[in-house]
Amino acid sequence: MDILSWIIVGLIAGWLAGAVMKGGGYGVVGDIIIGIVGAIIGGYLATTVFGVPSAVDGINFTSIFVAFLGAVLTIAIARALSPRTSV
Repeated sequence: MDILSWIIVGLIAGWLAGAVMKGGGYGVVGDIIIGIVGAIIGGYLATTVFGVPSAVDGINFTSIFVAFLGAVLTIAIARALSPRTSV
């Protein structure tokens, strides 16, 4: 997958994950980064745990779905590890 595909899939997956997780938003660059990290994590988990070869391999529904699940997991872990602030 070339860099443009990673950016497009990352943007879509990051935006969807941010909308589902009801956060304050990460902006376009943040969504792309969350989506790309989610694609890496989701692709790794899909390959090792579920035995799906090449889970993230282009701009298609499967790649976006796997990247979305990985991005949701990434956001959940980041929120769990971040310190809580009281208002």
